[in-house]
This record gives sequence, structure tokens and C-alpha cells, in this order.
Amino acid sequence: MNKIVKIVLIVIGLVAAVLWFSLPDADDPNAINSGSMNFMFVIMYLLLAIAVVTAVFFGFKKLFSTPGSIKKALFAIGGLAIIVAISYGLSSDNMAVVDAMSQRGIETTEGTVKNIGMGLNVFFILTTIAVALMVLPGLKKMFVK
Repeated sequence: MNKIVKIVLIVIGLVAAVLWFSLPDADDPNAINSGSMNFMFVIMYLLLAIAVVTAVFFGFKKLFSTPGSIKKALFAIGGLAIIVAISYGLSSDNMAVVDAMSQRGIETTEGTVKNIGMGLNVFFILTTIAVALMVLPGLKKMFVK
């Protein structure tokens, strides 16, 4: 099976190399409609689909084969849901931002501003948690010895 995968990857690489050299110039106004570029996008989408299906398949296989992993996964999903709920509560639907965006010609709503704020808050909270989980064990090792 491993040899088959390697051969398929080599063939895809060679096809992509041929397509790369057959791309039109960047100055060509019809470059976006070239067949080689379209086929490169098809290859990219195919490889992306294979990667996603493989990751999901093996992830679920590991999830259901390891005892206790479903419980841990549900706790992680619950924790993420709590962080999203807290972030949504902390975000504001600032009307000044909506007015400023409409003056620039970008139509937006208060809900959109609140969702963007929620996304930023989730990012900041998860980043803070990740940094703390990297730094605290190192500090513990330094001072506990």
C-alpha cells in the first residue's frame, strides 16, 4: 500500500510540474481561464479532499478505539462551547463601529460586529490558555527541583 501511495504522489507531482511549466504569463488577461490552471485547481481540491477525509477517518477511528477518549472529547467540546458563550457575552454590538463601516460603504449589522468580537475574544482566550499550558509546566520544573 505504501508503494502505491508513493507512486501516485510521484505521478501527481510530475503532472503538476508539467502544468506549472505550461502556465501562461502573468500579463496575459486570459490567464485565469487557462486549462492548466484549472487542472491545477482540480488537483489541489482533490488532494485537499483526500487529506480531510483521511484526517477525519483516522481521527474518528482513534476516538472510538481508545477507551475514555469519547469522554475526554466531550469535555473538550463542552469547554470550547463555554469559552464561545463567555466570548459572546463579552463582545459588544458597538453601534459606532456599524456607523463607521457604513460611512466607508461597507454594509454591516450589529450582529456581525458582535460575532467578529466574539471570534476575537475566543482567539485571545484560547491563545492565553495555550501560552499558560506551555509556560506553567516549565516554571514548575524550575522551582520544584
